Amino acid sequence: MSDRVEMLEAQTTPTDPTPGDVEIQNYTINFGPQHPAAHGVLRMVMELDGEIVERVDPHVGLLHRGTEKLIEYKTYLQALPYFDRLDYCSPLGMEHSYVLAVEKLLDLEVPLRAQYLRVFFAELTRICNHMLNLGSHVMDVGAMTPNLWLFEIREDCMNFFERASGARMHAAWFRPGGVHQDVPLKLLADIGEWLDTRLPRLFEDAISLVADNRIFKQRNVDIGVVSKDDAVKWGFSGPMIRAAGIPWDLRKSQPYDAYARMEFDIPVGTKGDCYDRFMVRVEEVRQSARIMRQCLAEMPEGPVASFDRKVVPPKRGEMKRSMEALIHHFKLYTEGFHVPAGEVYVATESPKGEFGVYLVADGSNKPYRCKIRPTAFSHLQAMDFMMKGHMLADTTAVLSAIDVVFGECDR
Repeated sequence: MSDRVEMLEAQTTPTDPTPGDVEIQNYTINFGPQHPAAHGVLRMVMELDGEIVERVDPHVGLLHRGTEKLIEYKTYLQALPYFDRLDYCSPLGMEHSYVLAVEKLLDLEVPLRAQYLRVFFAELTRICNHMLNLGSHVMDVGAMTPNLWLFEIREDCMNFFERASGARMHAAWFRPGGVHQDVPLKLLADIGEWLDTRLPRLFEDAISLVADNRIFKQRNVDIGVVSKDDAVKWGFSGPMIRAAGIPWDLRKSQPYDAYARMEFDIPVGTKGDCYDRFMVRVEEVRQSARIMRQCLAEMPEGPVASFDRKVVPPKRGEMKRSMEALIHHFKLYTEGFHVPAGEVYVATESPKGEFGVYLVADGSNKPYRCKIRPTAFSHLQAMDFMMKGHMLADTTAVLSAIDVVFGECDR
């Protein structure tokens, strides 16, 4: 027994290192999931050599709620509010892909005024989303004042959503066949005045503080550079791929609703770094305001939803007070409508990139299969590629430039 103890002590007793034999090893840290700059519940396991990042392993799924499976147990109309809870920073952008997919399965025609209203509020959603991202990006690299000014604009957008749908965030306003209800004329007039006065004043003042700021550029220029080829290989979309110099935008290449009638430019970057991603989003805000002005000038009169009463229930003023009509109205909301068997994939240019919905219908009133193609998941997988060789402090800039929200990433 004594021999056994002596042998174990010899194995566990450290020996004095000889001069020159000491090796400095990398160490591993956790970034998140409670870090204030993690933009949600992201956990990144980072391997560092001093302050230089050598490996990043993103751990996702901490906000997984089984959304796709829940949708398969709901009617097509009941499934709609789940999309608001995906990217909760741009909920109408999530609804857009879903209603277009359902309409494609039904071969349902949408009135022109409803198309204009969708485009109008989709671009307002883009502005709202970018205010949060640009402000958070600025704050993550050390500034404060621009974030407060940009949040003033975001608050305006929220108030407009509430006046249109009754809800500030989870609107459930886009519906198969159009939109739930028309908007007051006073609201459109107020948004038009806001586009010409308050928005440019607050936005341009905030951006002027950082766009040419030496410290801000040092934190973002040449950080997280992604070339055109790498952007395609990693499956980038939205501002991430446009910042790399590729003018890819579904609103131009595969227009939907009234986008084919709109004139706007696609901003692109030159280096594909964090600064380019920031400035691409800045220019997108200006282009969104340009599209919204066109919608206000050209928006036609008419219905805001399809007259197919198998899909869209009649409004209160249209509904006859017969028992049959009341029963039909009740069943449409509780039992939903049936969709012919088939499958479809529809993607829209959400504020963060390509957001796709794949639906399989089996002829019933519920989707047989719903698969969501999130935007941020493709971008997050490139964190290790973008961060290698950069410093630990650069992590916040790269992550902010991705614009990730884990409601849609984890689903």
